[in-house]
Parts: sequence; structure tokens; C-alpha cells
Amino acid sequence: MLGLPRNLRLSELADGWGTQAANQFDQSCTEASCEKQRVFGEFQYTAGTWDRERRVIVRAEYLPAGPNTRFIVTNFPGEPQELYDQLYVIRGDMENRIKEQQLMLFADCTSCHDFQANQFRLLLSTFAYVLVEALRRDQLSGTELAKAQADTIRVRLLKLAARVRTSVRGFVFHFASRFPRQEIFRTLATNLLLDTG
Repeated sequence: MLGLPRNLRLSELADGWGTQAANQFDQSCTEASCEKQRVFGEFQYTAGTWDRERRVIVRAEYLPAGPNTRFIVTNFPGEPQELYDQLYVIRGDMENRIKEQQLMLFADCTSCHDFQANQFRLLLSTFAYVLVEALRRDQLSGTELAKAQADTIRVRLLKLAARVRTSVRGFVFHFASRFPRQEIFRTLATNLLLDTG
């Protein structure tokens, strides 16, 4: 299942569904707001380099900003909307998680000349992603950071300035009294202590 770039021929073939979405959008508009409308369809299509016709699913969407039509090519059986929402969108979300690790947790920092050093850097990035994902899923649910990206959690909750005092009994962290996310940090620390205790 792959996304297809829009071209003139695809737009012509999907024109009926686009018109239907636009009409539904016009009917849904009130003085206060307009709701986006989505219409799904499918047709057979052959690109110039393909050896045969393939099934193309159309998602004709109409938003307040205008039309937003997408095309995917697939050989999976099933209803167009079901395939789009339950397979294609989820696959895109997986790609976002890969991008999150690569760009926000530095999985692309493999500039060493030695293979093992680069492999170790990638392993550290993977551990960081697993840690952030576990924090997001288990410890931050119900907070403003429950759906935050890894970079937001790292910068706002983990990358903090603090004075550390050590004693025979343990460590004491002194944070700034004006730290804006004290409650979330306290909730996180309490949850972690309860889970490990």
C-alpha cells in the first residue's frame, strides 16, 4: 500500500468524489463552523511504467481551506475507507515514530568512522526512544505531555537544570522554584517510585 502523487489524470478520475465531498461540505456549513467531509472511492489505473492496471483508492476530503484529495495504490481486499483509515494511516503513524527517533533522539548521528561506534550510538538512541515511549505511555497519561513528541518530553521534562547534593542517605535534586512543570515532574517521579518500589 503506497501513496500516489497527484497528477492530472488521477484528478480527472477522482473528480466525482471531490465534487461529492464539496457538496457535503457546503451542506454541513452553519454560521458558526463547517465540518470537513470525506468521501472514498476506487478505480483501476495504469501509470506509464506499470505492467498492468492496479487498484487505486481515493480519499476526497474537503476542508475549510479547500479540497485535499489523496490517492493510494493497493492490492489488499476490503472497503476503501477501512483500508485507508485502518492500514494506510497507521503505516504513516509508524513512519512518524521512526522520524521521531531519527530526528529528535539523534539516531542519525552516526558520523564515526568505526562501524561499532555508530552501531553503539544507534543502540543508545533506541534505548532513549524506548524510555521516552514508556514514560509517555505509562507515566504521563492524563497529563499535558501524554501525547507529546519525544523532543518535547526530552526538553521540557528530562533536560533540566538542577543542583544535586549527595549524602550518605542518597541524592537530593534542587530544581528552580519557578519550574513551570513541577506538578507533572512530581507525578512522573512518584509514579516511577511506585512502579519500582
